[in-house]
Amino acid sequence: MCAIQRVIGQDKRLKCLLNGYGSRYQVHWFVSRTAKLLGFPCTTVSYVYQECSTTQRTSSQLDTTEEEFNWLLKEEVHAVLKQLQDILKEASRRFFIPTPGLESQLKQENFILGSSTMDQVKGVLTLQGEALTQADINLKTAKSNQVMHFTFRDDKHWKLQQIQDARNHVNQALQLLSGRDESYHFKTGAEVNKLMDAVMLQLTRARNRLTTPAAMTLPELATSGLMKMFTPPMPGDVMVNFYINLSKLCLTVYQLHAMQPNTTKNFRPSGSSVLHNPGAMFELNNAKFEVSQVHKVECVVPWLNNTLVFFTISLQLCQQLKDKISVFSSFWNYRPF
Repeated sequence: MCAIQRVIGQDKRLKCLLNGYGSRYQVHWFVSRTAKLLGFPCTTVSYVYQECSTTQRTSSQLDTTEEEFNWLLKEEVHAVLKQLQDILKEASRRFFIPTPGLESQLKQENFILGSSTMDQVKGVLTLQGEALTQADINLKTAKSNQVMHFTFRDDKHWKLQQIQDARNHVNQALQLLSGRDESYHFKTGAEVNKLMDAVMLQLTRARNRLTTPAAMTLPELATSGLMKMFTPPMPGDVMVNFYINLSKLCLTVYQLHAMQPNTTKNFRPSGSSVLHNPGAMFELNNAKFEVSQVHKVECVVPWLNNTLVFFTISLQLCQQLKDKISVFSSFWNYRPF
Protein backbone atom coordinates (compact mmCIF):
# COMPACT_ATOMS: atom_id res chain seq x y z
CA MET A 1 0.00 0.00 0.00
CA CYS A 2 2.83 2.42 0.91
CA ALA A 3 4.59 1.60 -2.35
CA ILE A 4 1.47 2.51 -4.32
CA GLN A 5 1.15 5.79 -2.41
CA ARG A 6 4.79 6.66 -3.14
CA VAL A 7 4.33 6.04 -6.86
CA ILE A 8 1.16 8.12 -6.91
CA GLY A 9 2.80 10.92 -4.91
CA GLN A 10 5.86 11.07 -7.17
CA ASP A 11 3.93 11.13 -10.47
CA LYS A 12 3.18 14.76 -11.38
CA ARG A 13 0.60 13.79 -13.96
CA LEU A 14 -1.26 11.66 -11.44
CA LYS A 15 -1.17 14.54 -8.95
CA CYS A 16 -3.07 16.59 -11.50
CA LEU A 17 -5.64 13.84 -11.79
CA LEU A 18 -5.97 13.72 -8.00
CA ASN A 19 -6.83 17.40 -8.01
CA GLY A 20 -9.64 16.84 -10.49
CA TYR A 21 -7.88 17.43 -13.84
CA GLY A 22 -8.20 14.84 -16.63
CA SER A 23 -10.69 12.36 -18.04
CA ARG A 24 -11.83 9.00 -16.74
CA TYR A 25 -9.84 7.28 -19.48
CA GLN A 26 -6.63 8.97 -18.27
CA VAL A 27 -7.31 7.93 -14.70
CA HIS A 28 -7.92 4.34 -15.80
CA TRP A 29 -4.67 4.36 -17.82
CA PHE A 30 -2.57 5.59 -14.88
CA VAL A 31 -4.17 3.08 -12.50
CA SER A 32 -3.50 0.21 -14.94
CA ARG A 33 0.09 1.35 -15.49
CA THR A 34 0.80 1.59 -11.76
CA ALA A 35 -0.76 -1.87 -11.12
CA LYS A 36 1.39 -3.44 -13.85
CA LEU A 37 4.55 -1.68 -12.59
CA LEU A 38 4.10 -2.84 -8.97
CA GLY A 39 2.38 -6.14 -9.63
CA PHE A 40 -0.76 -5.27 -7.66
CA PRO A 41 -4.36 -5.90 -8.76
CA CYS A 42 -6.04 -2.90 -10.42
CA THR A 43 -8.74 -2.88 -7.71
CA THR A 44 -6.11 -2.33 -4.99
CA VAL A 45 -4.45 0.50 -6.91
CA SER A 46 -7.85 2.05 -7.67
CA TYR A 47 -8.77 2.03 -3.96
CA VAL A 48 -5.52 3.76 -2.97
CA TYR A 49 -6.04 6.29 -5.77
CA GLN A 50 -9.52 7.15 -4.46
CA GLU A 51 -8.17 7.56 -0.92
CA CYS A 52 -5.38 9.88 -2.11
CA SER A 53 -7.79 11.85 -4.29
CA THR A 54 -10.17 12.46 -1.38
CA THR A 55 -7.30 13.53 0.89
CA GLN A 56 -5.95 15.93 -1.72
CA ARG A 57 -9.35 17.56 -2.31
CA THR A 58 -10.08 17.83 1.43
CA SER A 59 -6.72 19.47 2.07
CA SER A 60 -7.34 21.92 -0.77
CA GLN A 61 -10.80 22.77 0.57
CA LEU A 62 -9.40 23.39 4.05
CA ASP A 63 -6.72 25.68 2.67
CA THR A 64 -9.32 27.71 0.78
CA THR A 65 -11.69 27.80 3.75
CA GLU A 66 -8.91 28.93 6.07
CA GLU A 67 -8.03 31.78 3.71
CA GLU A 68 -11.69 32.85 3.63
CA PHE A 69 -11.90 32.65 7.43
CA ASN A 70 -8.75 34.74 7.88
CA TRP A 71 -10.23 37.32 5.50
CA LEU A 72 -13.44 37.32 7.56
CA LEU A 73 -11.49 37.95 10.78
CA LYS A 74 -9.27 40.63 9.26
CA GLU A 75 -11.66 42.51 6.95
CA GLU A 76 -15.35 41.76 7.30
CA VAL A 77 -15.47 41.71 11.10
CA HIS A 78 -14.06 45.23 11.28
CA ALA A 79 -16.44 46.39 8.53
CA VAL A 80 -19.40 45.13 10.60
CA LEU A 81 -18.01 46.75 13.77
CA LYS A 82 -17.69 50.08 11.94
CA GLN A 83 -21.27 49.79 10.70
CA LEU A 84 -22.49 49.00 14.21
CA GLN A 85 -20.67 52.01 15.64
CA ASP A 86 -22.21 54.33 13.04
CA ILE A 87 -25.73 53.05 13.78
CA LEU A 88 -25.36 53.22 17.56
CA LYS A 89 -23.83 56.70 17.45
CA GLU A 90 -26.92 57.82 15.57
CA ALA A 91 -29.14 56.07 18.13
CA SER A 92 -27.19 57.73 20.93
CA ARG A 93 -27.62 61.13 19.28
CA ARG A 94 -31.41 60.58 19.30
CA PHE A 95 -31.28 60.50 23.10
CA PHE A 96 -30.04 64.11 23.08
CA ILE A 97 -27.20 63.37 25.50
CA PRO A 98 -26.64 66.67 27.36
CA THR A 99 -23.28 68.39 27.54
CA PRO A 100 -22.51 69.86 30.98
CA GLY A 101 -23.40 73.54 30.95
CA LEU A 102 -25.30 73.28 27.66
CA GLU A 103 -28.52 71.66 28.85
CA SER A 104 -30.47 74.75 27.80
CA GLN A 105 -29.49 74.11 24.19
CA LEU A 106 -31.30 70.77 24.10
CA LYS A 107 -34.32 70.72 21.86
CA GLN A 108 -37.67 70.89 23.63
CA GLU A 109 -40.54 68.95 22.08
CA ASN A 110 -44.22 69.32 22.91
CA PHE A 111 -46.54 66.35 22.65
CA ILE A 112 -50.33 66.39 22.89
CA LEU A 113 -51.80 63.60 24.98
CA GLY A 114 -54.91 62.00 23.59
CA SER A 115 -57.20 59.01 23.54
CA SER A 116 -59.77 57.93 21.00
CA THR A 117 -62.10 56.57 23.69
CA MET A 118 -62.18 59.25 26.44
CA ASP A 119 -61.89 62.94 27.09
CA GLN A 120 -61.58 62.86 30.89
CA VAL A 121 -57.83 63.52 30.62
CA LYS A 122 -56.13 65.91 28.22
CA GLY A 123 -52.78 67.55 28.30
CA VAL A 124 -49.51 68.64 26.75
CA LEU A 125 -46.11 67.26 27.76
CA THR A 126 -42.76 68.93 27.09
CA LEU A 127 -39.88 66.50 26.63
CA GLN A 128 -36.25 67.64 26.65
CA GLY A 129 -33.87 64.73 26.27
CA GLU A 130 -34.58 62.28 29.06
CA ALA A 131 -36.54 64.79 31.18
CA LEU A 132 -40.13 65.95 31.23
CA THR A 133 -39.68 69.68 31.79
CA GLN A 134 -43.39 70.56 31.80
CA ALA A 135 -46.75 68.83 32.02
CA ASP A 136 -50.02 70.64 31.52
CA ILE A 137 -52.88 68.31 32.48
CA ASN A 138 -56.65 68.75 32.57
CA LEU A 139 -58.65 66.16 34.52
CA LYS A 140 -62.42 65.92 34.50
CA THR A 141 -63.56 64.38 37.79
CA ALA A 142 -66.30 61.77 37.82
CA LYS A 143 -68.04 63.12 40.94
CA SER A 144 -68.48 66.80 40.16
CA ASN A 145 -67.80 66.69 36.42
CA GLN A 146 -65.52 69.66 36.94
CA VAL A 147 -62.18 70.08 35.20
CA MET A 148 -59.08 70.28 37.39
CA HIS A 149 -55.91 71.81 35.97
CA PHE A 150 -52.37 70.82 37.03
CA THR A 151 -48.89 71.81 35.81
CA PHE A 152 -45.35 71.04 36.85
CA ARG A 153 -43.79 73.45 39.29
CA ASP A 154 -41.25 75.72 37.63
CA ASP A 155 -38.42 74.33 39.74
CA LYS A 156 -39.21 70.68 38.96
CA HIS A 157 -38.23 68.32 36.10
CA TRP A 158 -39.12 64.63 36.00
CA LYS A 159 -36.39 62.27 34.77
CA LEU A 160 -37.65 59.36 32.67
CA GLN A 161 -35.51 56.54 34.03
CA GLN A 162 -36.29 54.26 31.09
CA ILE A 163 -34.71 56.65 28.57
CA GLN A 164 -31.72 57.25 30.85
CA ASP A 165 -31.12 53.51 31.28
CA ALA A 166 -31.48 52.80 27.54
CA ARG A 167 -28.99 55.55 26.76
CA ASN A 168 -26.50 54.12 29.26
CA HIS A 169 -26.74 50.66 27.69
CA VAL A 170 -26.12 52.14 24.22
CA ASN A 171 -23.02 53.92 25.55
CA GLN A 172 -21.73 50.66 27.05
CA ALA A 173 -22.19 48.91 23.69
CA LEU A 174 -20.25 51.72 21.99
CA GLN A 175 -17.43 51.38 24.51
CA LEU A 176 -17.17 47.65 23.77
CA LEU A 177 -16.94 48.33 20.03
CA SER A 178 -14.46 51.18 20.32
CA GLY A 179 -12.07 48.86 22.18
CA ARG A 180 -11.61 46.84 18.96
CA ASP A 181 -10.50 49.35 16.33
CA GLU A 182 -9.19 48.47 12.85
CA SER A 183 -5.66 47.85 14.16
CA TYR A 184 -6.89 45.07 16.41
CA HIS A 185 -6.40 41.52 15.08
CA PHE A 186 -9.03 38.93 16.01
CA LYS A 187 -7.35 35.54 16.39
CA THR A 188 -10.37 33.23 16.71
CA GLY A 189 -14.05 33.17 15.94
CA ALA A 190 -14.73 32.61 19.64
CA GLU A 191 -13.27 36.04 20.34
CA VAL A 192 -15.63 37.63 17.82
CA ASN A 193 -18.62 35.75 19.23
CA LYS A 194 -17.73 36.87 22.75
CA LEU A 195 -17.71 40.51 21.65
CA MET A 196 -20.98 40.13 19.73
CA ASP A 197 -22.66 38.48 22.74
CA ALA A 198 -21.59 41.35 24.99
CA VAL A 199 -22.82 43.99 22.52
CA MET A 200 -26.11 42.15 21.96
CA LEU A 201 -26.65 41.93 25.73
CA GLN A 202 -26.39 45.72 26.07
CA LEU A 203 -28.64 46.33 23.05
CA THR A 204 -31.25 43.87 24.32
CA ARG A 205 -31.26 45.57 27.71
CA ALA A 206 -31.58 48.98 26.06
CA ARG A 207 -34.52 47.80 23.96
CA ASN A 208 -36.19 46.10 26.91
CA ARG A 209 -36.05 49.30 28.95
CA LEU A 210 -38.12 51.05 26.29
CA THR A 211 -40.50 48.18 25.61
CA THR A 212 -41.08 46.97 29.18
CA PRO A 213 -42.15 49.65 31.68
CA ALA A 214 -41.37 49.03 35.33
CA ALA A 215 -44.15 47.49 37.40
CA MET A 216 -45.03 49.45 40.54
CA THR A 217 -47.37 48.93 43.46
CA LEU A 218 -50.08 51.48 44.23
CA PRO A 219 -48.38 52.57 47.50
CA GLU A 220 -45.17 53.15 45.52
CA LEU A 221 -47.08 55.39 43.11
CA ALA A 222 -48.77 57.25 45.97
CA THR A 223 -45.42 58.04 47.63
CA SER A 224 -43.52 58.73 44.42
CA GLY A 225 -41.73 62.04 44.01
CA LEU A 226 -43.89 62.60 40.92
CA MET A 227 -46.84 63.39 43.19
CA LYS A 228 -44.93 66.41 44.53
CA MET A 229 -44.23 67.86 41.10
CA PHE A 230 -47.53 69.63 40.51
CA THR A 231 -49.09 72.94 41.27
CA PRO A 232 -51.66 73.06 42.64
CA PRO A 233 -50.83 69.87 44.55
CA MET A 234 -52.64 66.72 43.46
CA PRO A 235 -55.63 65.90 45.69
CA GLY A 236 -55.38 62.81 47.84
CA ASP A 237 -57.78 60.83 45.68
CA VAL A 238 -55.75 61.22 42.45
CA MET A 239 -52.49 59.52 41.43
CA VAL A 240 -50.52 59.78 38.19
CA ASN A 241 -47.69 57.90 36.49
CA PHE A 242 -45.55 58.56 33.41
CA TYR A 243 -43.75 55.81 31.51
CA ILE A 244 -42.43 54.81 28.08
CA ASN A 245 -44.02 51.94 26.16
CA LEU A 246 -42.25 51.28 22.84
CA SER A 247 -42.38 54.60 21.00
CA LYS A 248 -45.13 56.11 23.18
CA LEU A 249 -45.00 58.39 26.17
CA CYS A 250 -47.89 57.40 28.42
CA LEU A 251 -49.74 59.08 31.26
CA THR A 252 -51.97 57.05 33.57
CA VAL A 253 -54.33 58.79 35.99
CA TYR A 254 -55.92 56.87 38.87
CA GLN A 255 -58.96 58.18 40.70
CA LEU A 256 -59.45 56.67 44.13
CA HIS A 257 -62.08 56.43 46.82
CA ALA A 258 -61.35 55.83 50.48
CA MET A 259 -62.70 52.61 51.97
CA GLN A 260 -64.28 52.44 55.41
CA PRO A 261 -61.65 52.24 58.18
CA ASN A 262 -63.05 48.99 59.55
CA THR A 263 -63.31 47.35 56.15
CA THR A 264 -61.73 43.91 56.21
CA LYS A 265 -64.11 41.89 54.08
CA ASN A 266 -62.77 41.14 50.60
CA PHE A 267 -59.85 43.50 51.07
CA ARG A 268 -57.05 42.18 48.84
CA PRO A 269 -54.05 44.50 48.33
CA SER A 270 -52.85 44.58 44.73
CA GLY A 271 -49.31 43.69 43.75
CA SER A 272 -46.98 45.35 41.27
CA SER A 273 -48.28 46.20 37.82
CA VAL A 274 -47.63 48.59 34.94
CA LEU A 275 -51.35 49.38 34.74
CA HIS A 276 -53.74 48.78 37.65
CA ASN A 277 -57.39 48.12 36.90
CA PRO A 278 -60.47 49.61 38.59
CA GLY A 279 -61.15 47.72 41.80
CA ALA A 280 -57.48 47.41 42.76
CA MET A 281 -56.94 48.01 46.47
CA PHE A 282 -54.06 49.18 48.63
CA GLU A 283 -53.31 50.43 52.11
CA LEU A 284 -51.27 53.53 52.95
CA ASN A 285 -50.72 55.10 56.38
CA ASN A 286 -53.35 52.85 57.94
CA ALA A 287 -55.95 53.97 55.37
CA LYS A 288 -57.44 51.71 52.72
CA PHE A 289 -58.13 52.84 49.14
CA GLU A 290 -59.71 51.38 46.03
CA VAL A 291 -59.16 52.47 42.44
CA SER A 292 -62.48 53.69 41.08
CA GLN A 293 -61.40 54.88 37.62
CA VAL A 294 -58.33 54.57 35.41
CA HIS A 295 -57.55 56.91 32.53
CA LYS A 296 -54.67 56.29 30.16
CA VAL A 297 -53.58 58.76 27.48
CA GLU A 298 -50.46 58.69 25.32
CA CYS A 299 -48.52 60.36 22.55
CA VAL A 300 -46.08 59.05 19.95
CA VAL A 301 -42.44 60.16 20.21
CA PRO A 302 -41.01 59.65 16.68
CA TRP A 303 -37.35 59.52 17.67
CA LEU A 304 -38.07 56.70 20.12
CA ASN A 305 -39.47 54.67 17.24
CA ASN A 306 -36.34 55.39 15.17
CA THR A 307 -34.16 54.32 18.09
CA LEU A 308 -35.96 50.98 18.39
CA VAL A 309 -35.39 50.42 14.65
CA PHE A 310 -31.67 51.11 15.15
CA PHE A 311 -31.58 48.52 17.96
CA THR A 312 -33.24 45.90 15.74
CA ILE A 313 -30.85 46.52 12.82
CA SER A 314 -27.83 46.37 15.14
CA LEU A 315 -28.97 43.10 16.72
CA GLN A 316 -29.48 41.60 13.26
CA LEU A 317 -25.96 42.62 12.19
CA CYS A 318 -24.48 41.02 15.31
CA GLN A 319 -26.39 37.77 14.72
CA GLN A 320 -25.46 37.66 11.03
CA LEU A 321 -21.77 37.96 11.91
CA LYS A 322 -22.12 35.17 14.46
CA ASP A 323 -23.83 33.00 11.83
CA LYS A 324 -20.92 33.52 9.43
CA ILE A 325 -18.46 32.51 12.14
CA SER A 326 -20.48 29.35 12.84
CA VAL A 327 -20.30 28.29 9.17
CA PHE A 328 -16.52 28.00 9.41
CA SER A 329 -16.62 26.14 12.71
CA SER A 330 -18.10 23.12 10.91
CA PHE A 331 -14.88 22.69 8.88
CA TRP A 332 -12.49 22.51 11.85
CA ASN A 333 -14.11 20.93 14.86
CA TYR A 334 -10.72 20.74 16.53
CA ARG A 335 -10.02 24.46 16.12
CA PRO A 336 -11.24 26.92 18.79
CA PHE A 337 -13.77 29.10 17.00
